[in-house]
Amino acid sequence: MQRKTHTIDASGKALGRLATEIAVILRGKDKPSFLPNADAGDFVVVKNIGKIKVSKKKMKRKVYYRHSGYPGGLKKISAEELFSKNPAIVLKKAVYGMLPKNKLRDKLIKRLKISD
Repeated sequence: MQRKTHTIDASGKALGRLATEIAVILRGKDKPSFLPNADAGDFVVVKNIGKIKVSKKKMKRKVYYRHSGYPGGLKKISAEELFSKNPAIVLKKAVYGMLPKNKLRDKLIKRLKISD
């Protein structure tokens, strides 16, 4: 199977709409030969990630959680803080959540490349 590389300019695009567009390409749902159990997607390169559009309310209210596994080990960070540190992580988390929750997900997300 021949995989193509899609280059997407993220400047001015909304986070969720961009993430769905990327998820569709990574899964291969835009191809006529799509099968839900097959890994037939393409590579995606995203540019200008710092110019992505996210509403002000969402930046303040959206919170990302992680847990160390120890009692009291819950950590949280707002989307605003995470976006200022590294905007690529915000997009990657959005796309990761839109991919199917099975063994293919880790393979699919590795084909997403984010460059500034």
